[in-house]
Amino acid sequence: MPRLTDHVTHPQLTRRSALRAGAMGLLGWGVNPMTGQRTLVSAVDRQGRPSGRAKSVILFNLLGGPSQLDMFDLKPSAPVEVRGEFTSIETSLPGLRICEHLPKTAKMMHKAALIRTVTHGYNAHNPLNIMTGWSLGNPAALRPDPNDPPDIGAVCQYFGLGPDDMPGAVCLPCYPGWGESSMYPGIRRPGPYGGFLGSQYDPLFSLCEPTFDRKPDRPYYGTAIALGEPKLPGAEAVPGLTVDRLHQQRDLLLQLDGQFANAAASKSPQRLDKFKDMAFRLLSAGKVRSAFDLSGEPADLRKKYGSSLFGNSMLVARRLVEAGVPFISVHAENFLPNGSFTYDMHENNFAMLKEHNLPVLDTLLPALVEDLEQRGLLESTLIYVMGEMGRSPKINAKAGRDHWPQCGFCLMIGGGITPGAVYGESDAIAAYPKSNPVSPADIVATIYQQMGLDAHTTVPDRTGRPMPIAHGGQPIPGLT
Repeated sequence: MPRLTDHVTHPQLTRRSALRAGAMGLLGWGVNPMTGQRTLVSAVDRQGRPSGRAKSVILFNLLGGPSQLDMFDLKPSAPVEVRGEFTSIETSLPGLRICEHLPKTAKMMHKAALIRTVTHGYNAHNPLNIMTGWSLGNPAALRPDPNDPPDIGAVCQYFGLGPDDMPGAVCLPCYPGWGESSMYPGIRRPGPYGGFLGSQYDPLFSLCEPTFDRKPDRPYYGTAIALGEPKLPGAEAVPGLTVDRLHQQRDLLLQLDGQFANAAASKSPQRLDKFKDMAFRLLSAGKVRSAFDLSGEPADLRKKYGSSLFGNSMLVARRLVEAGVPFISVHAENFLPNGSFTYDMHENNFAMLKEHNLPVLDTLLPALVEDLEQRGLLESTLIYVMGEMGRSPKINAKAGRDHWPQCGFCLMIGGGITPGAVYGESDAIAAYPKSNPVSPADIVATIYQQMGLDAHTTVPDRTGRPMPIAHGGQPIPGLT
């Protein structure tokens, strides 16, 4: 683990960082040789680790591209083919109106910061840009590349944030792309990975087997709601899960991991085995299992989060925050088996939002905010809600909206973010920023600042070159 000073340092992969790395990520167990680099931080604790107002970050990734025009940036004066079917309602923040189908969210907008001018050119359904700040990746990529930049969770792990006995990052309810695997075998959307730092910095990925609240009304663009809970890999035997049981799972996990063979063929097979051993030790720890066990949560609280797979994932996320995990990401999914939670709404946009997406969001998000607030954790937990792009202003012939990375939104709550802030204004049809454009790199830089990391801090790429963790982004004025 590198020391956080402004000298040139030579980080080493310690037992602590290896143990806490996203060891159960099914992508691989590769090792990246690290070289020295210059690091800059805003604040450090007594152990020399970053210390900011945000101790944990929760991302709710609305994978597919949520419609700014139908959620947080309605344009009632726009032509009918732009403004859509929904009306706006007042919120707890004077002067701000949002979609009528977000009534609970409307009551807490005075606690949030709304950015309405997120813009970039990365037209892809990958969370790479919103998790790393890097928008120059290959839009056609359906799998992470070893040369991708590390995400926020990987950077947290690299700098040793969080307790020794918990993973540094967790991805719920599964890796992005799992729902599309029947169409694209082996798909793993780039984003939540260690990238050029090495896959020892991948998050802990949970698994899920959702059921649905009703028979799907149509393929892909339907409104059936996914139910269920995220589970640890091999956790069927909880609470009787043992290290021996985990060891029995190894062969299966390695079969699922298409890149393991490449990693095992590297020049450091003994070191590779060491990381695997540490990984299974971490997963077998009672504290990790306990965070995923929702059986002890009060029934009334569970009802507030809702019974959806994503509501339960958010409740697990809150438990992971309590356990000290620095970065937790919850990902909606494109084209779930037998149902849908996609925000990639090329068809049936308004029915999907009204009957599915917005009720789920309007249930779990206010529940999370209230829950964290009552536990005294909201000020130290930064929540950000966004997708990888927005949607096109013009409604298409199938009552859908198409891809539109030129303008979208981000909602931030807690973690020292200025409550009640509204940043940026879009044009008359929410097609382009009218003022104060914001890049994904700026959002990531803002998050790092709140965690105590300067946005210009660098980590080494695969060749040892120092790469800024926020890729040139700057913290957003007035939000911190």
